Amino acid sequence: MPGFDYDLFVIGGGSGGVRGARIAAGFGARVGLAEEKYLGGTCVNVGCVPKKLFSYASHFHEEFEDARGFGWTSGEVSFDWATLKRNKDREIGRLNDVYARMLDRAEVEIHRARAVIEGPNRVRVGDRSYTAANILVAVGGRPWLPDFPGREHVLVSDDLFALERLPKRLVIAGGGYIACEFASIFNGLGLEVDLVYRGKHLLRGFDDDLRHHLANEMRKKGVRIHFDAAFASVEKTADGVKVHLTDGDHLAADAALFAVGRRPYTANLGLEAAGVEVSESGAIVVDDEFRTTAPGIYAVGDVIDRVQLTPVALAEGMFVARRLFGPGGPTVSYENIPTAVFTHPNIGTVGLTEAQARARFDRIRLYKSTFRPMKHTLSGRDEKTFMKLVVDDATDRVVGCHMIGPDAGEIVQGLAVALTCGATKAQFDATLGIHPTAAEEFVTMRTEWVPQPETYPQA
Repeated sequence: MPGFDYDLFVIGGGSGGVRGARIAAGFGARVGLAEEKYLGGTCVNVGCVPKKLFSYASHFHEEFEDARGFGWTSGEVSFDWATLKRNKDREIGRLNDVYARMLDRAEVEIHRARAVIEGPNRVRVGDRSYTAANILVAVGGRPWLPDFPGREHVLVSDDLFALERLPKRLVIAGGGYIACEFASIFNGLGLEVDLVYRGKHLLRGFDDDLRHHLANEMRKKGVRIHFDAAFASVEKTADGVKVHLTDGDHLAADAALFAVGRRPYTANLGLEAAGVEVSESGAIVVDDEFRTTAPGIYAVGDVIDRVQLTPVALAEGMFVARRLFGPGGPTVSYENIPTAVFTHPNIGTVGLTEAQARARFDRIRLYKSTFRPMKHTLSGRDEKTFMKLVVDDATDRVVGCHMIGPDAGEIVQGLAVALTCGATKAQFDATLGIHPTAAEEFVTMRTEWVPQPETYPQA
């Protein structure tokens, strides 16, 4: 577009920003991108990727134990944190280079500095200003740490990936997926873990059966869960920290982690001066096509605080690029977004929870199954897999699939295709299972679950 330095200037080199920049450049747009820290954003550097690598590492202590039931013997087993961290850092560095090469091949001009919006169609990067016909804000979020006594003695999730030394005792505040995943990971690496959550059940927003089942399984593995409590203050001690809880209890540990969520990284970005409306939480307000309240300025990803998942940011960034420079396309759908939680055991879920389905449909049918994974018939481990289908009775359409057990994310990804296509329970039933697998249970659940008075054990 004549008269501007760029057709599109992207602020933020994470999933949504890089995807938007690459697609726009592929349509012939002149694109600049500014990233002040590292390419790949949260997911690649301090989120999904290193967390999954840590999750793999933390499963091995059980694998060594389980092998005995299959006739394997081995010598003394030990774990070296420095080796895991070094290998993780090497892989993350490789991915950073991959992102840089992708942008270079797309002829996106990369600015390794913080960008600030100076007004409509203008950004400042360092001591230089650039004009752009369109600006895309994709700066993501940062861990939230409120003000409380001793907050300076507390770690946030980003810090865990750079720890030089592994603590032996860890207290974690939070009950969402970040807190639960790290509780499982560090428990698996041999730490004593206490998980403190102000609510009555973990994973708010997930299906209630999954929430209860996960808490029970985590307790079996040794995670101590404290409900109806929160951090009141944290005190530095000679050998670590003492965490004082709002219920009057206190916990001694080597380190404390505050993992209650992330907030949009919008402070001092120049949004107000440009006329971009921001919510009370700091999220940028956008419409269905990701337009902000300022002409020519768009926003996608965690910074709009809709669904904080990498594939969602990718879809949003692609939509903006196609709308501005390509043939356009349908708006991003937030229905049937599959997701996984890499706790031990894993969670995979897609579609509506039971509570959401009851609110939407006149009548629903439920199908549930709880069983011991085949592997553990020989390993002897006390772990149970849980599966659940939620069906709209009027149409027979499956509207929710939920699982907790090994490889749940791998299994539920395929079911997400079925839900997106509107599959019915009859079609699930007509599908042949792969035997013997856990996944076949999703196509062999024939008996409708009838609600019974239930109690879920709590510590």
